[in-house]
Amino acid sequence: MKSDSSTPAAPLRGLGGPLRSSEPVRAAPVPSAAVVLLEEAADLLVVHLDFGAALQACERALPSLATLDAATIGSSANSSLEVKCSLCVVGIQALAEMNRWREVLSWVLQYYQLPEKLPPKVLELCVLLYSKMQEPGAVLEAVSAWLQDPDNQDLPEYRALAELHLQRVLLPLGCLSEAEELVASSAGFSEEERLDVLQAISKARQHQKHQRLGSGEAQKLNQEGSFSHKFLSLLMLLRRLWDSTVNHFFSLPFKKSLLAALILCLLVVRFDP
Repeated sequence: MKSDSSTPAAPLRGLGGPLRSSEPVRAAPVPSAAVVLLEEAADLLVVHLDFGAALQACERALPSLATLDAATIGSSANSSLEVKCSLCVVGIQALAEMNRWREVLSWVLQYYQLPEKLPPKVLELCVLLYSKMQEPGAVLEAVSAWLQDPDNQDLPEYRALAELHLQRVLLPLGCLSEAEELVASSAGFSEEERLDVLQAISKARQHQKHQRLGSGEAQKLNQEGSFSHKFLSLLMLLRRLWDSTVNHFFSLPFKKSLLAALILCLLVVRFDP
């Protein structure tokens, strides 16, 4: 999963806005060491392509920010909460570049403890990453917990994450009942969007039904083929037994053969009604 120099830096530019909709007005100072390490990690990731060193820089900075929560952080563009999120974004990309993408979710959760506390940007990257690697089931529980949390349902990113969860996780996994429940319970969808999603769910259900029918027909054909194979084997066995009997009969001396034929005729006449 190599990326060019412009790709890893893109998520860092989108972290200027508040990550939570309700935040107190007081601001908290950002630890200067964490900011320095963030800049170092981004430089190592984008410029030097030293992904291991970038990850190590993030891991040196994150412990000092691990206990931060959105309820105690101000809305300043340079807040500690945003620095923490940016460090996680860089760490996610570094892990992906090193083909350690399976560790991503557990790696970010060690700094946020609960899935519902993950910033929307971090959760979005996790969904996109695991979906791209065709393992969306790895984030199923985490995203479901995040979407069910009341504090997250007022966020402006909620609808986009709910739609991403539907398209990249629930539908590919065939979790159609969960998808319908999410659409019905989410206030983030407009009526038109809700109808579009329900139509997509209906198509997915029909596809599942056709797959089950196709699987049943294939199994039936396999059973019929197995029966035909056994029947042909039985016919071949009977043919070999018949050939063996005929050969044995003709191998007898002529007189014995004639006597056997006469006895056979008498038996037929005797028992023929």
